[in-house]
Amino acid sequence: MSLISYLRASLGAALVAAVVLTGTAPTDALAQAAAPASEAAAAPAPAAAPAPVPTPVAEQVSVENPFGLKAMWAAGDWVNKGTLVILVIMSIWSWYVIFTKVFEQRAMMKSAKVSGEAFWKAGSVKAGVGALEEGSAFRFIAEQGIRASEHHEGTMVESIDKHTWISMSMDRAVGNVNSRLQDGMALLATVGSTAPFVGLFGTVWGIYNALVKIGISGQASIDKVAGPVGEALIMTAIGLAVAVPAVMGYNWLIRRNKAVMDDTRAFAGDLQNVLLSGKR
Repeated sequence: MSLISYLRASLGAALVAAVVLTGTAPTDALAQAAAPASEAAAAPAPAAAPAPVPTPVAEQVSVENPFGLKAMWAAGDWVNKGTLVILVIMSIWSWYVIFTKVFEQRAMMKSAKVSGEAFWKAGSVKAGVGALEEGSAFRFIAEQGIRASEHHEGTMVESIDKHTWISMSMDRAVGNVNSRLQDGMALLATVGSTAPFVGLFGTVWGIYNALVKIGISGQASIDKVAGPVGEALIMTAIGLAVAVPAVMGYNWLIRRNKAVMDDTRAFAGDLQNVLLSGKR
């Protein structure tokens, strides 16, 4: 039996006894008997356990590299800055040539596909020329061939037979297309072969300046030597980063140029035979 039930039973027994003895309900005794029950009911609940205090996390402080590219530019002389600017310009030129030649080769490959589908299905050479894209290399070759076949008699080249004259004109047109494809390739070859040496020059100059400063300060410990020397080696890394894409792009574009020129020469040879047969 709980405490509250026991108190209630005791209070009821006392009230019955009081009524029997006095014939009245003692309010004071009732209040005094009910007080312990009220205090027991109003007893506070046990306090909750305190929440754990979070452990403070140590903040990570980033330390700036005193020998990085930014520091090299800030502390470098005009030779270091000029060498870095030259490498940046060489990199921009090489990437510009790579992207330009890729789009140009893609356009010629598309023209080769169109010439195979539309040009040779036309009723005449002039109608086939109209089906080619304006300004494309294949249209240029076709127009040169038609012009050579139409303007042969009555000129100084009349002493040259028509077969030879048309062949010369077609070969000249194909050579012009090939020269156009080769534009910029010499720049890639130059950047790929000279950029490592330009970066090496910047490294040698940076190491020289670092050794001069170390000699003047009189401190030759490893922490005084490794930082400036490592900073100077950044120029060699930049030179290699400029040269490697130029060399790889050069070799890749040369292979694509060969594939494009094979299609161009095949088109020119077939067109030459058609013109020599007399169909225009």
